[in-house]
Amino acid sequence: MDDTEQTKDGTDRADLVSEDGKNSKSVLCQRCGSKVLCPGMAVFAEKELFLPSMRKKSGLSTTEGSVDGDTLTTHWLVDDMYTFENVGFTNDVGRIKYLICADCEIGPIGWHCLDDKKSYYVAVERVNHA
Repeated sequence: MDDTEQTKDGTDRADLVSEDGKNSKSVLCQRCGSKVLCPGMAVFAEKELFLPSMRKKSGLSTTEGSVDGDTLTTHWLVDDMYTFENVGFTNDVGRIKYLICADCEIGPIGWHCLDDKKSYYVAVERVNHA
């Protein structure tokens, strides 16, 4: 990992990732500030995942052919859903459940495939760090 790399919002990645590859700061909802993860609870991971555009839960259930969104590559990887301080899950969309803020229901902030019980991804660009 190159310490000079930056996330899309201009944050230096070295400020977010500890020497052991974990989140060095709390992960917070961009909208309401609710804590999603405590420091040291997730591992930095690079994987290409498509996430629909951010909106409240009522707008997430669009048909697969008309979903607008982003392919994101930098994520916090959590291997147990009980590690989260505050996260909600959408209904199944195919084999995927999207992660949302449990307080304000904005999302998706992350992605979970039902085929892999130990991988919960939170997009670095869709959360704040403090």
